[in-house]
Amino acid sequence: MPDDRTTVTELGTALGMLPFERPAAALAARPRQLAVDDAVWELLTGLQRSGHFAEEFAAAWANGRAFLEAPDALRGRTPLLIEWTGGRRPPGDEVAPVDLRVDHVYLVSCKYLSQNIANPSPARLFEGLLSTTGHWPTGDWYAEVAPAAYRRLYDACRSAAGFDELPDDPLALTPAQRRQLRLALPGRGAYPAEARQAYRDLCRDVSVGSAERWRANAASPADRERLVWRLLRVGSAPYFVLGADVRRPLRLRVASPWDWRQAFQLLDFDIRAAEAGQPQVDWAITYRRRGDGSAGVARGHVEVRWSHGRFAQPPEAKIYLDTPADELPGYFPMGGAGDQPSLWE
Repeated sequence: MPDDRTTVTELGTALGMLPFERPAAALAARPRQLAVDDAVWELLTGLQRSGHFAEEFAAAWANGRAFLEAPDALRGRTPLLIEWTGGRRPPGDEVAPVDLRVDHVYLVSCKYLSQNIANPSPARLFEGLLSTTGHWPTGDWYAEVAPAAYRRLYDACRSAAGFDELPDDPLALTPAQRRQLRLALPGRGAYPAEARQAYRDLCRDVSVGSAERWRANAASPADRERLVWRLLRVGSAPYFVLGADVRRPLRLRVASPWDWRQAFQLLDFDIRAAEAGQPQVDWAITYRRRGDGSAGVARGHVEVRWSHGRFAQPPEAKIYLDTPADELPGYFPMGGAGDQPSLWE
């Protein structure tokens, strides 16, 4: 089950697609078009009455209403069925982050104030290029790409904490021992003085090693193109993004791979190890707009960091988009269908 704020933004968007004057009226009616059970209705009603998410309800409602009226969406037609994924991810190799399905046809992603698009394992990103199926390493990524630096950092932290009884190999730590070491380290991401150089070395080696693996596995033009689509969340079919960033509401239609190729040409996918105070890889997509021949760049980065604290669990790859969503190639303003390539051009 998603958290309360996510529940409000997703289901508030759905309610905005229905012909009610305000959220309270829709909640009182419990319209049959929105396929959720009584427990969800009770939760959503309580959240609306609490007043804690008034801004989120208002923004989501407005986005749903815009979707209802948009010429390339519902065109004023009341939907017969709105299905909510409720945090469940679709099976198969689908990258579109769908939260709502409307009338079995329209797919909607609700994205509010977040640049983080995914948190896969580093191996799935750097080896598997974000595919959902395949074979890649399943162990600790730090030990995979920077074993010596990882061991030096572990030794320094273990020594500073006075835990000489812990295993010599960090991969042999039990969950309880991992927690013990994590809690013994200084707070707010700081390291003991004797471990700071080891951490800087780990950051450098993991960043460089991850970038090299990623570059090697995305060597062919076809692999790079598929990876770019996955990073941009270009799904197998067009879908809509309804949400907000720090500047304004987001109401976008996301291209399918076919649409993307019609409108853009991938020129380069640049991968670089970053110096950011943590293991990080920066990436940049350079593309050409086929309509006028102009070039553009979309940027992002990957933070390769521990999940739930230092040494607690193997690291994950947190993927971020640094370019605003409405400036990404393949993200068109909702209602701007005339600016996009048609099927038979």
